[in-house]
Amino acid sequence: MKKVYPDAAAALAGIVKDGQTIAVGGFGLCGIPEALIAALRDSGVQNLTAISNNAGVDGFGLGQLLATHQIKKMIASYVGENKEFERQFLAGELELEFTPQGTLAEKLRAGGAGIPAFFTKTGVGTIVADGKEVREFDGEQYVMERSLVADVSLVKAYMADKAGNLVYNKTARNFNPNVAMAGKITIVEVENLVEVGEIDPDDVHTPSIFVHRIVVNATPEKRIEQRTIRTK
Repeated sequence: MKKVYPDAAAALAGIVKDGQTIAVGGFGLCGIPEALIAALRDSGVQNLTAISNNAGVDGFGLGQLLATHQIKKMIASYVGENKEFERQFLAGELELEFTPQGTLAEKLRAGGAGIPAFFTKTGVGTIVADGKEVREFDGEQYVMERSLVADVSLVKAYMADKAGNLVYNKTARNFNPNVAMAGKITIVEVENLVEVGEIDPDDVHTPSIFVHRIVVNATPEKRIEQRTIRTK
């Protein structure tokens, strides 16, 4: 099956639709699928539920979709870098499901592994546990969390072969492997594309079975959120 597409718009064509749940890899602006996010914005799809560690920044990353009001709900663990996010949330224009970071990672991993729910101590006794089942195990309280499965996952990897085996670059791996697993359809943006067999099997981080479409973006911007320079 041909998995490589000529550009991000082509990779999304026929896949993204109004009202879908979209999971997006990255941590801050590190390891985000820049070209795929921009193409999703340009597709014009509306009423999206976005699952991501955070919502980008104003004008970049998922912040682009907030600016165009394409996201109706965010499932995230951090939202502090985006003023438009804050404005929409306080105005009642955006729904937020706030999730502890480790819990969010496990919800995606569990969804990809076919596990519908799990118990965790994180959030017990806080608003995180409101409306959720709490059960005792070995004398300790645990809250039940439902796993997450996305209609479409957008992932950033450093390298892929044409079958879709992925290699991530250091900390840019972050949420991407879990997001890749959790998608019913997973579309991956890579900087380097090689032939099948050129990646040592021991170096594969995400196997090809999780990957449906690939697009090459050889020169991503890789914007830095906050640059701090020591004064002399």
